Amino acid sequence: MANRTITMTDPLYDYFASISLRESDLQRRLREETAQLSNASMQVAPEQGQFLGLLVQVLRAKRTLEVGVFTGYSSLATAQALPDDGRIIACDVNREWTDIARRYWREAGLEHKIDLRLGPAVQTLDRLIAEGQAGSFDFAFIDADKANYDNYYERALVLLRPAGLIAIDNVLWHGRPIDESAQDADTQAIRAINAKLQQDQRVSLSLVPIGDGITLAFKRP
Repeated sequence: MANRTITMTDPLYDYFASISLRESDLQRRLREETAQLSNASMQVAPEQGQFLGLLVQVLRAKRTLEVGVFTGYSSLATAQALPDDGRIIACDVNREWTDIARRYWREAGLEHKIDLRLGPAVQTLDRLIAEGQAGSFDFAFIDADKANYDNYYERALVLLRPAGLIAIDNVLWHGRPIDESAQDADTQAIRAINAKLQQDQRVSLSLVPIGDGITLAFKRP
């Protein structure tokens, strides 16, 4: 057997989900409601949400950042994993989508953990830095407009404490980074951030082929 990541066929994915996922009824309902939206593919997969929650627990995180909320599945998974005094600063620009998120956060009894900041995330992150919050966050999840991935990454790295962790979604981008005919702005942005991260000695690095690919960047102490 080749020592490489196994191909995830549909039957194997079903088995994988059956033996590993611990999705709550609330999470399932949120996922199913989101599936009715025209842009439902923006939602993280349930196994990604569970993975993010595990990372938060392993880090013993209390302060986290989320860039890109959509309907709130990832922030719900993160908030569930945080202690009661834990907090997420969640950045998004779309009130319609985040109104769905708020309903589920409220039903879960987790709304007090999530500080939603509506507006361009670069401005929100710059404001946090200007307020003296550099080095005070344990974890950051980036899953927003691809053109700004590098801007989000650089600011999250400033805001992260030493030995904190950044998770960056969609780094495999449905396979388009290796398609030479794909020259759209989003694909080029993903190629650029992937190439940069591979060389960035400020972090230790691992790309996990879960969902559409998540890169983990550990800020070296």
